[in-house]
Amino acid sequence: MRRLWNSFSPSLSVARLAIVFVWLTVVVLASPVQADSVRGSVRIAYTEFPPIEFQNEKGEPAGLFVELTRKVVEEAGYDAEFIYLPVSRIYLYLKNGTVDLWLGLSGVPSLEKEVLESWVNVFPVQMSAWHLETTEPLTHLDQLNNRTVIVIGGYTYGGLLSWLEASSRIRLTEAPNHRAAIDMLKLKRGDYVLDYREPVQKILIQPSDRRVRESKIRTRNSAWLFSLASPRAALLRDELDDAYLRMVNRGEAPPVQDVTPGFFIPGFPRAHR
Repeated sequence: MRRLWNSFSPSLSVARLAIVFVWLTVVVLASPVQADSVRGSVRIAYTEFPPIEFQNEKGEPAGLFVELTRKVVEEAGYDAEFIYLPVSRIYLYLKNGTVDLWLGLSGVPSLEKEVLESWVNVFPVQMSAWHLETTEPLTHLDQLNNRTVIVIGGYTYGGLLSWLEASSRIRLTEAPNHRAAIDMLKLKRGDYVLDYREPVQKILIQPSDRRVRESKIRTRNSAWLFSLASPRAALLRDELDDAYLRMVNRGEAPPVQDVTPGFFIPGFPRAHR
């Protein structure tokens, strides 16, 4: 012990002390206690919304938004843990903090006080009314009066569903998924399908699908929605936003899109914009 102490005695030159300090610093930084073991994982909810996010045939998370998020979370120093859920369960898990974030859309009224939205917007998403070629295109929302509208179970359409449900002049019928909704439309069980462009375009592959047409309803912004039930919500938002911007600067991610109110079809209720 005395010999060890003497090795660090005042007789040791300042230069040798500096070398020892630098060496110890390198050892500490290179030790196995890295960021991922300290920060852990981020629990990320995703749903069936191809090609943006979906579960592939192997039961694995896939899609444009999923892959981008995986890279951004890794850039921020975390491990991504994806959890596949129906939309209604995602809302519940965001409210109680079971998941940290969702790959969703901005401006969900029922989540207004439950989440923090990312500052960055990756891409716009279009909501449409799908109809047969024999049905008039939708140019004003009043045209839904005295019509039957097919909606997807679990979707709120940014709050528009509550407005549709409150109308005594619009009939609603529910489909379990995108494919079922289009098939119901072709069987004339409804006049319009309310659904988003991306997942519907992905499934329009059958010959009879050529009869289906599209009318634009509104555009929305994609976003990472962070659960306010998590104490690290604000930290995660800042870190993922910063990580995304670093990737953009390196040319590894698409440019940030301008967050704008977007397009609304005439007659769209202002309370749900």
